[in-house]
Amino acid sequence: MKQVAKLNYLRMTPRKVRSVADLIEGLPVNEAEAQLMVQRRRPAKVLLKLLRSAVANAKNNRQLNIGNLYIESLRVDQGPMLKRYLPRARGIATPIQKKMSHVTLVLAEKEGLTPRFKIVVTKKVKLPPREGKPAKREKQRPEEKMAEAKRPGFLKRLFSPKSRAAK
Repeated sequence: MKQVAKLNYLRMTPRKVRSVADLIEGLPVNEAEAQLMVQRRRPAKVLLKLLRSAVANAKNNRQLNIGNLYIESLRVDQGPMLKRYLPRARGIATPIQKKMSHVTLVLAEKEGLTPRFKIVVTKKVKLPPREGKPAKREKQRPEEKMAEAKRPGFLKRLFSPKSRAAK
């Protein structure tokens, strides 16, 4: 059984997306997810979202076992280009190509895949309020702040209009 997930019109160049896609092609799903989670490159976040979507579809729609899934193919094709121009010196306009990508992810099931590790996502638990917790400080009013500041700072005294007049 195979599960296909597509992402069209991704506003990133295919060359950049392919460089991250090549890292995870052929890997089991949990290893590919781990690889994408530690990648700092921009396409990794988008590919991780696509991978998780494909896994969820395989689990819910096709009743496939997630432990047996691996990435059979990950194809990145060029989408349409937005053509823009940048004005330059001497009245010349330089063309700019804003490229898009079409990403196709194919998951397949292979028996006997043993995961090397398991990704555990811990849920955040809200702690109950402590009893001996001190009360929040109240904000000071502007009058109270002025009363606290007795003398202005060194630079304010040095560059104040009064000090210039005394010279």
